[in-house]
Amino acid sequence: MNIPAHAPLHLLHKASVGTLATHARQPEGFPYPSVLPFAPDARHRPTILVSRLAEHTHNLHADPRAGFLAVDAADGDVLSGQRVTLLGRFEPVDSSPELVRRYLRYQPDAERYLALGDFTFWIMEIERLRYIGGFGAMGWLDGAELDPLPPLAASEEDALITEFGRRLSGAGDVELLGIDRYGADLKRNGVRRRFAFDDARSDSGTLHAALEVCIERHAD
Repeated sequence: MNIPAHAPLHLLHKASVGTLATHARQPEGFPYPSVLPFAPDARHRPTILVSRLAEHTHNLHADPRAGFLAVDAADGDVLSGQRVTLLGRFEPVDSSPELVRRYLRYQPDAERYLALGDFTFWIMEIERLRYIGGFGAMGWLDGAELDPLPPLAASEEDALITEFGRRLSGAGDVELLGIDRYGADLKRNGVRRRFAFDDARSDSGTLHAALEVCIERHAD
């Protein structure tokens, strides 16, 4: 096993669409793959917004075990790009203001689905994952190994986005989507980008310093 430090974590912030594989009810037991947008939560877990009428939603109610595939293809070459397969269980969660606010920063088009009242949020509790980042860079990890640090509180992330996002607002079409201890997610000209810190930031001082570097590089 030779996995670059935090590579699976960063990949879950780069990808905006994933493949969800649930256990089909009919025909029973078969894998049932679906493609759908997602956003990483504060612990980097995939958050999905699904209709109560969707087949994969019915499948998850019957059996919450699922696989989830995220891919970052290099120049359209899937086999040369990064990919991570997550194994775990999806559970429905309440639509708290903090969850909705964060999800809509990553997936703004989802606002029309929320307005319908038929859609619910589900978050995956990751048990195992397999990352492939190229020749010789692959292996399995336990879900707990993805990030051992405590996540930022929603209030802390919101305050940082307000502070640093304001400074990006004059830099053209650049938007700050999310911040965690390993990097910042931005959208520039409609494309999501991940600014990875050179190391994990476990306190507010080093986190602010890393965000200053991020702003300097993207405010041109």
